[in-house]
Amino acid sequence: MLFNSAEFCLLFFPLVTGLYFVLPHRRRWLLLLAASCWFYMAFVPLFILILAFTILVDFVAGIAIEGSSGPRRKAYLVASIVANVGVLAVFKYWDFLNGNLTGLLGSIGLEYHMPKLKEWTFFGLLPAGMVLPIGLSFHTFQSLSYTIEVYRGHQRAERRFGLFALYVMFYPQLVAGPIERPANLLNQLNAGDGHGIRSRYDHARVVWGLKQMLWGFFKKLVIADRCGVVVDQVYSDVDGYGGASLLLATYLFAFQIYCDFSGYTDIALGAARVMGFDLMVNFRTPYRSTSISEFWSRWHISLSSWFRDYLYIPLGGNRVVKWRWYYNLFLVFMVSGLWHGASWTYVIWGALHGGYLVLALLCAPLWARFDALTGLDARPVLKRWINVLVTFHLVVLAWVFFRANQVQDAFTLYDRLFSTGWSFSDLMGLRDDLNNGMFEATLVLVGLFLLIDPVYDAWIKRERVWPGGWQGQFAFATLAAAILIFGFYGATSFIYFQF
Repeated sequence: MLFNSAEFCLLFFPLVTGLYFVLPHRRRWLLLLAASCWFYMAFVPLFILILAFTILVDFVAGIAIEGSSGPRRKAYLVASIVANVGVLAVFKYWDFLNGNLTGLLGSIGLEYHMPKLKEWTFFGLLPAGMVLPIGLSFHTFQSLSYTIEVYRGHQRAERRFGLFALYVMFYPQLVAGPIERPANLLNQLNAGDGHGIRSRYDHARVVWGLKQMLWGFFKKLVIADRCGVVVDQVYSDVDGYGGASLLLATYLFAFQIYCDFSGYTDIALGAARVMGFDLMVNFRTPYRSTSISEFWSRWHISLSSWFRDYLYIPLGGNRVVKWRWYYNLFLVFMVSGLWHGASWTYVIWGALHGGYLVLALLCAPLWARFDALTGLDARPVLKRWINVLVTFHLVVLAWVFFRANQVQDAFTLYDRLFSTGWSFSDLMGLRDDLNNGMFEATLVLVGLFLLIDPVYDAWIKRERVWPGGWQGQFAFATLAAAILIFGFYGATSFIYFQF
């Protein structure tokens, strides 16, 4: 079920939320679990069996880990990791690995035949070509964080299967995060100490959550989906457009993916907040970052912190010799790229960000000397904005591989971006390819978004503190009007659902 669908907005959310506050505390978990199953099965019902498998494995593994010691304790953790990663490997990476192996063996004259997973329909139960369960990477990582935390002794094993299933399946963040940790979400579900979910109706909190949802709908329907029309037009025909159109589409994709993903997160956080739950913040205006390192502390925070805690630090982090430190950084971002998708475009995108970070460390003394020679150290505001612009454009250049349909398209786009022969007529050709003033409206709305994003983001982050008087009411009324007038209502999917 999509957040931007009529089914969610007019039926699911008001019905589930209303029943949640009417039911006794002891029954609320059951309502939320049933609602989460309904929400997930609205996509492909059979996929809930895969989700049930990982939930059952990690539920049993958590209890087994807590009740054992020595090698057996570690063996139960390994079993949990193998089961979760195995599900990912089969459903997300089978065709990628199979295709690359076929090509590799074919290059040395060996024949290799193995059917693609996309050709499997599991006895007709699945539609052909539909093999990736929605949000598989998200709920797999969330479930894994539980068994790892139990193994580390930071979390008590959950004895109630239904409550653990709700922790993994909590509908607001089930399919696109944020990737929660048991110390936050599971402990909130357990706040009633066995006597049910204790959150009470709080009018101010409900209003706060609804306004955050409104901001998320604006970012998705008005900005992301409008940018997506232009981006899809250009990236589906890279050879047909010149450098000016390709550059514009690449800039617009940067705002599309940010508004699409952070818009989903705002809706998720707002929906949870209405019911009394606090999910972790996943974005903090990332395009205002002054370095790639800072960017990853402000973009998809739940994923970057997951990799930090469960991969980077166990590898040794920065507590090793320098070459190993650089290797750890680069490897983590390669894996992060692969997490996003089974394609070389994602792997290269991750490698670019890993390379950025390693180069930043290698060149840090040179940049410090440059700042001293140019006097930028004495001009902190100017230095900050230069760093923001440089960081933003490095991120944008990497987004090319993230969005490109194939690696060759990305190289073609780079070639045209940095070649001469740009023309205004190229942009006018793109304008003519779009209908009903889409080109002009998109540019104007993105420009307005750049002005208001820091303001609204600051308002959203302030707990129950909103601009007072008629100014605040006018601001959010204007937001609602913009959604009604300029929003796209085709229930387009969210970009990160594919991961």
